[in-house]
Amino acid sequence: MVKRLFQRTIGIDYSGAGTPTKRWKKLTVYCADGDGPPREVRSPANSLGRWNWNRKEIAEWLVGQLREEGNPTLVGIDHAFSFPICYFEKYGHLPTPDWGYFLDDFGQHWPTDGDNARVSEIREGTGGHRCGNRQWLRLTDELTGTAKSVFQFNVQGSVAHSTHAGLPWLRYIRNNLGAGVHFWPFDGWDDWEGKSVIAEVYPALWKRRFARADRNDDQHDAYSVAGWLSYADQNGYLAKYFNPELSQDERNRADVEGWILGVLGLIHL
Repeated sequence: MVKRLFQRTIGIDYSGAGTPTKRWKKLTVYCADGDGPPREVRSPANSLGRWNWNRKEIAEWLVGQLREEGNPTLVGIDHAFSFPICYFEKYGHLPTPDWGYFLDDFGQHWPTDGDNARVSEIREGTGGHRCGNRQWLRLTDELTGTAKSVFQFNVQGSVAHSTHAGLPWLRYIRNNLGAGVHFWPFDGWDDWEGKSVIAEVYPALWKRRFARADRNDDQHDAYSVAGWLSYADQNGYLAKYFNPELSQDERNRADVEGWILGVLGLIHL
């Protein structure tokens, strides 16, 4: 029997719409405990009839969940955790980029975690000074064949809004949990033993593997993330996905840009 790396897996279908305190049906969370099937997790406010999550609440909930000792959890969130290498070259972060510094710097230019902040308004105003080219892709985006640029706004399948809305909340989680949580791969590709791990995911890689049942698109995306992560852990597949086969130059680039868990690497093209 394969020894599991994690006690549970969580899949989050994200959205960058509205403000961080606005509740949206598209914000969906599923959790798989042990070998059981994923179940939908409702907002903690559902006892008050507020069934939908907001971004601030998801971040606060994750901090609470990941503080639990002895319950290592793998969390998959479907927005980018960093930007293409061209962005760092343009704004002078190279040659020694640091993800924590990037998150701090991003928050100064895109304070999208303010209670009344909207990505669209910051982008159109004076706050979003640091913008990128919609043609810029990360290496991991290129390898999926379908992932959009993190700077390509207002198109179907775009992750630009969700990425620009979600990055400050990754910083919030990191600041609150410190070394107690491992952000993959920025904190290392495979040295998180006993910790919870948060990773970027791309539901399109897996959602066709699971029957749709009566779930809507957002529910099915979150379900598929939690389900595939759990399945891969049960069957001992996660180790190879946590270590995609890349050259040293490619891995150096991925250390800056991040990586989508589930994309194996160039050798598999």
